[in-house]
Amino acid sequence: MSSLDKNSVSGSTTGSGASAESDRNSLTIGADGPIVLHDVHFLEQMAHFNREKVPERQPHAKGSGAFGVLQVTEDVSKYTKAALFQKGASTEMLARFSTVAGEQGSPDTWRDVRGFSLKFYTTEGNYDLVGNNTPVFFVRDPMKFPHFIRSQKRLPDSGLRDNHMQWDFWTNNPESAHQVTYLMGERGLPHSWRHMNGYGSHTYMWVNAAGEKFWVKYHFHTRQGMAFFSNAEASAMAGSDADFHRRDLFEAIAGGKHPEWTVSIQVMPYADAKSYRFNPFDLTKTWSHKDYPLIKVGTMTLNRNPENFFAQIEQAAFSPGNTVPGIGLSPDKMLLGRAFAYADAQRNRIGTNFHQLPVNQPKVPVNTYMFDGQMAYQHSGSAPVYVPNSGGRPWADSTGPAADGWEADGAMVRSAYTLHAEDDDFGQAGTLVREVFNDAQRAALVDQVAGSLLGGVRSPVLERAFGYWKSVDADVGRRIEEKVRTGAAGKPAEGMGES
Repeated sequence: MSSLDKNSVSGSTTGSGASAESDRNSLTIGADGPIVLHDVHFLEQMAHFNREKVPERQPHAKGSGAFGVLQVTEDVSKYTKAALFQKGASTEMLARFSTVAGEQGSPDTWRDVRGFSLKFYTTEGNYDLVGNNTPVFFVRDPMKFPHFIRSQKRLPDSGLRDNHMQWDFWTNNPESAHQVTYLMGERGLPHSWRHMNGYGSHTYMWVNAAGEKFWVKYHFHTRQGMAFFSNAEASAMAGSDADFHRRDLFEAIAGGKHPEWTVSIQVMPYADAKSYRFNPFDLTKTWSHKDYPLIKVGTMTLNRNPENFFAQIEQAAFSPGNTVPGIGLSPDKMLLGRAFAYADAQRNRIGTNFHQLPVNQPKVPVNTYMFDGQMAYQHSGSAPVYVPNSGGRPWADSTGPAADGWEADGAMVRSAYTLHAEDDDFGQAGTLVREVFNDAQRAALVDQVAGSLLGGVRSPVLERAFGYWKSVDADVGRRIEEKVRTGAAGKPAEGMGES
């Protein structure tokens, strides 16, 4: 029985019934500052979201992966002191690829963004890099993240996926335009995980041995060449082999065809962030390669399949909060939210002591003051369990400025990012359409979007979608509307309009 009376509330509330402050903006120190821990509504939303589905991941449920090695061939020590990025370093790693919206049994070849998650077992602890096969994302504030994922899942009454619900969310959040353009283009249907690029997507901090700070973005370019399915090919494959991507990766590695990616970074001097023409911490934006060219780091190679899928892939836990000396986070609100949410999701999904599972254990000694809980295996014997102690067990006690921190000043506010000179929601999506896509890719984009809109999208969302695409590009938007109005596009194959 529903407890929701639409006439009894004027806005959303917390779980305890109190009026919620905002469902769109988290509480930060100034518009560009870090999220504060006492934003109870945000923490309640994220913690509850992480527990909506048990036990599969929510999202990124369907996926697989393999082990490999990161080989650093270039000298980037002037940017970071992190051991894994020193020239000549070879670091064991695990990669997991996935779809975002599909459940465990969903086809690999549905149109969707692909997860690109990496765990590096470094000599200084585990470093996790959690990204996608696109350099941007749909939203820029983590308060919106649970709402976005639900809009891509299933209707509460029929349990069916719904194009109307998806477009309702996207068109009400125009910041999604850049990512939606990627999704509706060819990158929404990669031919295999081996034939797609990966990106850290977020902006991270690198710190060198002298304490100098830099902002960086990660790029992983496939050395197999990018390749994609057409809608028809992807639909046929979804029916004939729903596990095609999983099978392709496993069989390629088993057959000695070890996939490789060239690892590069973009580096922004620390001070540039304040005046760069786009907000460099906005996850819906990219940095121009003309402004900050790619710098090669090395090569990532996957060369070993898991011996047990459940133990080594399903129980693998990734969190962007897992960093090592020389690497830090940034004022990217989505990154800060994920630094909490990803680890918390694993506590719910596979247990309080998920970090003790072999696939998640670091290769270095651990001295943690986290104790007991369900399924505790490793322990510290009779050593002191508190800090400070007189029993000789060491603890951390650094003070002063954080080596990987940044300055923040201002009143506590719920606000969108401060706009930089060229910040808007549609500009970079339009550039992608006009300057990166060719004529054939633009035509395919028009067909894909029009087909998706014909899949049950109703007024007023339909008209809002036309305006959305005209804001991205006037000609593309006009062509989409014409196809929908005349019904010439045809409804997309099942699953092809889903993300």
